[in-house]
Amino acid sequence: MPDPDVVIVGAGAAGLSLAYHLCAPGRAVPLSVVLVDAPPGPLRAPPRTWCFWEPPGGPYDSALAASWPHLRVRAADGAATVAHPSPFRYKMLRSEAFEALVGHRLSAAGDFRRIEATVTAVRDAPDGGGGEVLARDARGEPVVVRGRHVFDSRPPRRLPPARTTLLQHFMGWFVRTERPVFDPTTADLMDFRTPQPARGLSFGYVLPLAPHTALVEYTEFSPAPLETGGYLNALHHYTQEVLELGEFRVTAQERGIIPMTDGHFPHRAGRSVYRIGTAGGATRPSTGYTFAAVQRQSRTVAARLRAGRAPRTPPPYGARPRAMDAVMLRALDSGRVDGPDFFTRLFRGVPAERLLRFLDGSSQIHEDLLIGLRTPVLPMLRTVVELPFTARREPPPFPPPPTGHQESTP
Repeated sequence: MPDPDVVIVGAGAAGLSLAYHLCAPGRAVPLSVVLVDAPPGPLRAPPRTWCFWEPPGGPYDSALAASWPHLRVRAADGAATVAHPSPFRYKMLRSEAFEALVGHRLSAAGDFRRIEATVTAVRDAPDGGGGEVLARDARGEPVVVRGRHVFDSRPPRRLPPARTTLLQHFMGWFVRTERPVFDPTTADLMDFRTPQPARGLSFGYVLPLAPHTALVEYTEFSPAPLETGGYLNALHHYTQEVLELGEFRVTAQERGIIPMTDGHFPHRAGRSVYRIGTAGGATRPSTGYTFAAVQRQSRTVAARLRAGRAPRTPPPYGARPRAMDAVMLRALDSGRVDGPDFFTRLFRGVPAERLLRFLDGSSQIHEDLLIGLRTPVLPMLRTVVELPFTARREPPPFPPPPTGHQESTP
């Protein structure tokens, strides 16, 4: 059997998205695609949730769990700012529904195969003829999959050297309450009525699915994750003391860790091996959002390959957004800016549609300047001056993904 055109390692958001776009119907250069996924067990990602914003009518709308026209941020004193980010809606996509939607398209693709194997290495082929994936099947037998181009979507084992490295770590409960306490039209992006850590910030996050059901999370931006008991205590406090939900039942639990770093993620690991997803720089350092950037990355790669051109994985974010993220992360980690006050000011003072474009890295320079004026100017300027003289350091080992989803918080 001839080597495929494309081998994709991993069936998370990045791997499935690339397969989805490569196998889109229509006239294009025919491509053979092999997807290598971990077998059922501890190496396969558990069910998880991805959230993003875009106008109605997106390609995954039929699979959404919910979407919201209104967004809310609550200050530490409980004061609420409600934003109406038209034409955007905030959308929630569950991994099971996404996998089913993608699977429907892939099942109709003429030259697509899916292999279950535990990957041990991804590298350029020794003879220079593309890339190769070394793996073992369920019986422990070696498997070698070669292809012209290999795209590796596995999470990074180590984070790159950086001036600032924080982690966005969280635990969430899907809850069903006795009383109708949730407003299904409004998502709470950040609720700062939570005890703040000594370094970084924390907030609650509420995505209502119906008057009685919601995903409720406790999230921190800080240097290290908590023990399980820390998240449980925080969630009990937030649901009972802050939200006052009363009696409720937990129907599912999710947990995740997302890197927030100004380190540079290399987009290639060889002549024919490319990194995509978080390992390819798709996670926005200042927010942790990844899904929308994965879509941009996947569409670009697929369009070039389907046109018969060499693949290219451009940075999901431009130089200006990355520079602004570096300043924000450093100012937050140093304690120069108060995190809850920083984000509350942004949502109070900036039109919602403009702010979401800014958070997505698609705003114009004049809009960035106007948004910058809504931040603590002197601490931010001091950080701008400091950054060029700050050394990049090796961060601690990146914690292995815990049981739970890998993204659903800002």
